[in-house]
Amino acid sequence: MTAVPPATLPPLVEIAATALFALSGALLAARLKQTFVTASFFALVTGVGGGTVRDALLNVPAFWLNDMWIAPAILATALLAWFTPHRWWEGRLLEWADAAGLASFTVLGTTKALALGVAPVPAAILGVVTGCAGGIIRDVVAGVPSIIMRPEIYVTAAALTAGLVVLLAALSVPSALAWIVAGMAGFALRGAAMIWNIQLPAYSRGN
Repeated sequence: MTAVPPATLPPLVEIAATALFALSGALLAARLKQTFVTASFFALVTGVGGGTVRDALLNVPAFWLNDMWIAPAILATALLAWFTPHRWWEGRLLEWADAAGLASFTVLGTTKALALGVAPVPAAILGVVTGCAGGIIRDVVAGVPSIIMRPEIYVTAAALTAGLVVLLAALSVPSALAWIVAGMAGFALRGAAMIWNIQLPAYSRGN
């Protein structure tokens, strides 16, 4: 029987993960030369989109509605991205912030699902949804190609993270260690894909 984690991650971890994803949303709006209102909206949908979809599927209140710190953290992140020099965010910082948010949110989503008694495989799927849905919503709203439609390793990194959370829980590995190992593995895979342009093979069969 799978060992169910006794609790979800500490609130500060959830706030930090939300801020990382929110940063990627705000930075995309800044890169597209949008208004601060747009940057704030991008930060919001990216920061809470995946977790909101997860909570809707779990039939529980959205995680950020009753948390007094999530919304202010998102606004503060949008302000940070908007009022700091553009050169601070040049290069691939948006992608790295997104990778960190992806790993963190996938751990959060999988752990919460397990804690609520969801079976291992559906829990891992909910973890992937938590990690990926916010970025997908951000890209669709921004009118840019969604990461899920490109051959880059992204969802695969989330799947690795979620799978490790489930596996390590089943092996009764201490929760904190399991979260760190799973999150770092997913972040490392996503980072390697960005650095060395590792891609999944596309379908190439003829008719």
